[in-house]
Amino acid sequence: MDTFRDKLIPVTSILAGVIVLWYVFAVILNAPFQRDLDTRAKETPGTVEFIGKTLSQPKPTLPAPHQVAVNFFENTFLRPVTSNRSLVYNAWVTLSSTLLGFAFGTALGIVIAVGIVHVATLDRSLMPWIIASQTIPILAVAPMIIVVLAAIGITGLIPKAMISTYLSFFPVTVGMVKGLRSPELMHLDLMHTYNASRAQTFWKLRVPASVPFLFTSMKVAVAASLVGAIVGELPTGAVAGIGAKLLAGAYYSQSIDIWSALVAGSIVAALLVMVVGIAGRIVDSAMGGRPA
Repeated sequence: MDTFRDKLIPVTSILAGVIVLWYVFAVILNAPFQRDLDTRAKETPGTVEFIGKTLSQPKPTLPAPHQVAVNFFENTFLRPVTSNRSLVYNAWVTLSSTLLGFAFGTALGIVIAVGIVHVATLDRSLMPWIIASQTIPILAVAPMIIVVLAAIGITGLIPKAMISTYLSFFPVTVGMVKGLRSPELMHLDLMHTYNASRAQTFWKLRVPASVPFLFTSMKVAVAASLVGAIVGELPTGAVAGIGAKLLAGAYYSQSIDIWSALVAGSIVAALLVMVVGIAGRIVDSAMGGRPA
């Protein structure tokens, strides 16, 4: 109970501070447009009334938290899940490509990590290129992937999943390399003393030692995979998905819809990270690990 309280109070305090600052900046950023509206209407509202107007504009520069909350509630709970305006429907569209890309990225990262750890040539030649690949902006890579795959007739879910794979394989690769190399020299010498083969050392020592590193890196990878799926929806002209909601909101200057979609994306990311964390604890418990 004390541990829960120790976590709840700091998180709640930071959240309250963020909301207060959000309201302050909403008033500051929306004030110029509201002054212009009042000038044209020849109105001179008081300070409290003016602040109220800045926080209730239909298309504000920065929507207030309550405006985003109302929009999120309406588009999540008051619309059919099959509606194009439903955040549940759009989140599911993005989630499908996220999970596929995350699965591809995790598998690719593990395979590359195993190769790097066991083949010195790959460590010296491949690892620098893997690191360099992450310096290329994803906004530049995404259209290239979409165009190339479309040229060979591959459209829809796969291109977006490939972009998610591009972002998610890197943290898994780095985490697995560190995990597979984490056993101490004493433990490796002990396996050698037991005349264990490389395969036995790998499965009985390196893999168990790498599991905590794997799930930690998977938390980063699944969040990156969601970002990749959203970015992948931008150059495709997608009609559904969180990225499509962001595009539509930007096109029609619906800033409240944009922020609501961002909140939906954040919630999906938090849930995905939570699921990966729970899976990590289950696997760790099944392997005989003890809670910290």
